[in-house]
This record gives sequence, C-alpha cells and structure tokens, in this order.
Amino acid sequence: MTPDQSPDRATSSIRIGIWGYGRMGRAVEAEAFRQGIQVAWILGREDLSGVTPERIREADVVIEFTTPDSACDNVVRCLHAGVPVVTGTTGWSERLEEASLLAREKGTAFLHASNFSVGVHLFFAMAHMVTRIMDGQTGYTPSIEEVHHIHKKDAPSGTAITLAETVIEASGGQLKGWRKESAEVLPGDFISIHSIREDEVPGIHTFAFQGQGDAIKLSHTAHNRTGFASGAVLAARFLIGKKGVYTMRDVLGLAGWFAR
Repeated sequence: MTPDQSPDRATSSIRIGIWGYGRMGRAVEAEAFRQGIQVAWILGREDLSGVTPERIREADVVIEFTTPDSACDNVVRCLHAGVPVVTGTTGWSERLEEASLLAREKGTAFLHASNFSVGVHLFFAMAHMVTRIMDGQTGYTPSIEEVHHIHKKDAPSGTAITLAETVIEASGGQLKGWRKESAEVLPGDFISIHSIREDEVPGIHTFAFQGQGDAIKLSHTAHNRTGFASGAVLAARFLIGKKGVYTMRDVLGLAGWFAR
C-alpha cells in the first residue's frame, strides 16, 4: 500500500469536495477546516452548472449531503469521474444498489451511511448484542422511536431504518421486517418505528424491549451535528485509495464483530 492509499495519509494533502451546502455541508466544511483538510470545491444542492468530470476530479474524495431526489445522480457523477464518494443523504434506498454496482464497475469507492456519528454505530453494536441476548425470551416486544427536527424530510429516519435492519439481522429469523407505527396491529414478527418531529432536535433514537413488568431501553442522543461531520470526514479519509463498497462498520473496524 502506498502512502497515498493509506487511511493515515497526511491530512494536509487531502482535498475534499463538498456537495450540498445545507446544515450538514456547513458542518463538514467547519470540521475540514478544524482538521486542516483542504476543501477543493463546494456545490449547493441545485448547483449543477459547473459539474464536470474535471471539476469533480479536483477533489480526492467527495462528501455528499443533498436531497433524496438528487443524491443518486450526484453520486453517479462522482463515480463516473473516478472519484470516491461518501454520502449521508437518506430516502433513496431503492437506488443504492445502482450506485454500488457502478462503484465496482468504475473501480472506485462508495460509502453510504444513514448516520456518521461514531457513537451511533457503537449504539447499533449494542442493540445487536442485546437482541441476540434476548433470543428465546418470551413476553418482550421490540420497538424503535426516533425524534428529529421539524425540517427533516424523511420518516422514519435513515438511522432508525438502519437500527431496525441491525436488530432484524441479529434476531436469528425471529423478525422479518419493520413497519411505521400506525393504528394497525403489527404482525408479531415485525418491529415498529415511531417517528416524532419536534423543534430543532438533531436526533434521538431509542431501542426498547417492552415487557409486561419491565422494559429494557437503549438510547442515543445527538447533541449537535459535530459528531456527524467528524464521522463523515473520517469515512472520506478511509475511502481514499480504496475500491469497492463500504459501510461505517468497515471504517470503525466493527464488521467482524457483527459477524459473531
């Protein structure tokens, strides 16, 4: 592995492109500045006038936070230009496989995460462990609640969906899927997700096993966007020099733990 391929490549030599200049784009810019990382360019969510392969290639890696309607097209442009891309935009899961296949075809790298907080991925690992411990226990019903700011467009949140998928994976076939909480009675092999939109809350996710006489709860609370931004930059640094499709489990060295 050459120095340029190493995740420890000197910070000052990295150039990132930031696609999407909303709350998260600004947080990523601030984090890059804090770490001494060069920002090659910044594009707004709808700013496509100067998007050429040559412009994209001014960056070593792109961090994308835009909208569900534009995310996949933005990612595809980066991959066609041969530039690895990290995206945290949620709400376009039906096209993730398209982006993954293209990354492999073009010999570059792609990473999508519903949440880049290091803490939330440790939270996922704990939810996975608790679900496995609860295997075979009767009388407890799993559920998920997520609370976000009123500007969030998708519900359930991508993080809540990832949490649900993590729990389903750990359930040993006991759970078949997830559903949004409603007045309907859910099948016993589905986990419900309750979404709340409130004020300017960055994000609170709670996973619970509710029983007749007690309840077990795990919760992750984001205090601000700093943790999301630092995790996105960490993922971007990880991708440089790599080929293929990755997750935050790979970035944090947790992939083997979930396979246990």
